[in-house]
Amino acid sequence: MRNGFDNEKYLKIQSEHIKERISKFGNKLYLEFGGKLFDDYHASRVLPGFEPDSKLKMLMQLADYAEIVIVISAVDIEKNKVRGDLGITYDKDVLRLRDEFQNRGLMVGSVVITHFKGQESAKTFRAKLKRMNINCYYHYTIEGYPNNVALIDSDEGYGKNDYVETTRPLVVVTAPGPGSGKMAVCLSQLYQDNKKGIKAGYAKFETFPIWNLPLKHPVNLAYEAATADLNDVNMIDPFHLEAYGKTTVNYNRDIEIFPVLNAIFEGIYGENPYKSPTDMGVNMAGYCIFDDEACCEASKQEIIRRYFSALDDLIDDKAGENEVNKIALLMKQAKISAEDRKVTVAATMRGAKSGVPAAAIELEDGTIITSETSSLLGTCAALILNATKYLAGIEHKVKLIPKDMIEPIQNMKVNYLKGNNPRLHTDEVLVALAMLSPKDPNCKLALEQLPKLKGCQVHTTVMLSEVDQKIFKKLGVNVTSEPVRKKSSGIR
Repeated sequence: MRNGFDNEKYLKIQSEHIKERISKFGNKLYLEFGGKLFDDYHASRVLPGFEPDSKLKMLMQLADYAEIVIVISAVDIEKNKVRGDLGITYDKDVLRLRDEFQNRGLMVGSVVITHFKGQESAKTFRAKLKRMNINCYYHYTIEGYPNNVALIDSDEGYGKNDYVETTRPLVVVTAPGPGSGKMAVCLSQLYQDNKKGIKAGYAKFETFPIWNLPLKHPVNLAYEAATADLNDVNMIDPFHLEAYGKTTVNYNRDIEIFPVLNAIFEGIYGENPYKSPTDMGVNMAGYCIFDDEACCEASKQEIIRRYFSALDDLIDDKAGENEVNKIALLMKQAKISAEDRKVTVAATMRGAKSGVPAAAIELEDGTIITSETSSLLGTCAALILNATKYLAGIEHKVKLIPKDMIEPIQNMKVNYLKGNNPRLHTDEVLVALAMLSPKDPNCKLALEQLPKLKGCQVHTTVMLSEVDQKIFKKLGVNVTSEPVRKKSSGIR
């Protein structure tokens, strides 16, 4: 759990590097922003020390230079596409993102609806934005995109799109999710700016893969595990190797599209200012790793975590076997197995011994605490109680929540709410602790330990309920589980 990434250095050199890139293009740069601006928990897991909102903080250092353009595909609006991590549709997320940016003092200039073919839902969304005094533009589908370069670089291609009015030197182009058309918006603006005599530039900000780490470095392998559903593959950038004789890492989609981008740039500028996909990037994260061993270990744990997540998704029909097999292959490349996750071994041993669902948590000092299901508590609820008691220095035999308080809750769950499982979930245990804390010093002390669970590792021998998943996520705990569904209790 030791840090290996210098977050302050990252904020400083990343913002300076972007300013430098702006200056190379006549003081106008369109920056395609990949990945998550908020809550980048993947980066914080594989680069311990990286704060989940680091990219946002970095942008805030450029607040006087930057404005933000949010992109959403008309196709995603039509399909009511949902962000899996937030459970909200992309159109709602556009408004959420705008509020988040503005609350932090960043300027949001406009919204661009891409892939527009007259969809009524897109028209309705645009009308809603206009009522909110939000500038909104249409960018249209181009036949044969991205290979029909002659049409793309013409007034019937990029020239047909609405021109997005911007006022700042740095235009950050972001979106609720992948496939929104961020790059096309940037290139369309370059085409139209060039016709207006404005020599603007383009750059791409993707944190992963980290271009100046080795191809099979665990941090880069963890990125492949995270994008196993997209079938992304890290590759040596052949264009960079040919141009400079230096080995750098990029991923297959950027490498495959580069010849097309090269032709598009040549159509706009007459020549491409970049010799490789790596040239287009501005990511400086690789220069901020000060403890490579810590980042390697964290990344290996992330690969294992992704493996269990894929197994669970397979059981729930949310993923296919290809995703599981790919991550299993990545584990072999990283020379790790599920047994390299300490809590996995501990939970499995406890479950085998007790014959009931079990769980284990590894605390910051390396101590491993275990739990098992009882007639009163689910294993996750018991785990939180056991861990907070240990952290508070409370003897394990002390019962924080008396049985006569648990039983009425069980009665309500089964007899009034018609549930099958009478055991308390994590949220119910925490509410009970909170209610008892004003009069019970031990409960108050246990509650005060909850922030110390952030970043800890947990494994359970059965798949978690939705409630327990949400509680662990809110606590910042990294959870894995065996791909085994809980059995209905049947206890009355």
